[in-house]
Amino acid sequence: ALQDENDPRVTPIGRVMRKYSLDELPQLFNVIGGSMSLVGPRPPLPMEVEQYASHVHRRFLVKPGITGLWQVSGRSTLSWEETVRLDLSYVENWSLLGDLAILAKTAKAAIAPGESAH
Repeated sequence: ALQDENDPRVTPIGRVMRKYSLDELPQLFNVIGGSMSLVGPRPPLPMEVEQYASHVHRRFLVKPGITGLWQVSGRSTLSWEETVRLDLSYVENWSLLGDLAILAKTAKAAIAPGESAH
């Protein structure tokens, strides 16, 4: 889900947590438990899956991740179609080197948050 920077429900501490992606840390328990990976397509909401076109279901061929290709490629500025294209490209071209590159870009964005780090 996209996050509105001016969401009145988000506290000042919550804004800092979102800015540095600290709100994602609890998902590490899912990685440790094996239901998620560090890198992969973001897990969708069940109501979103019901609306997916059939080709979009290929996103489920890999475990969902905390970070992924679209998150380090302009996260808030991408259209739904571009997000799906990047997720499917990740699934079809997975490599350990690719995951390491995504993790490095994620770390850089967390340390120096910019447009793609929220």
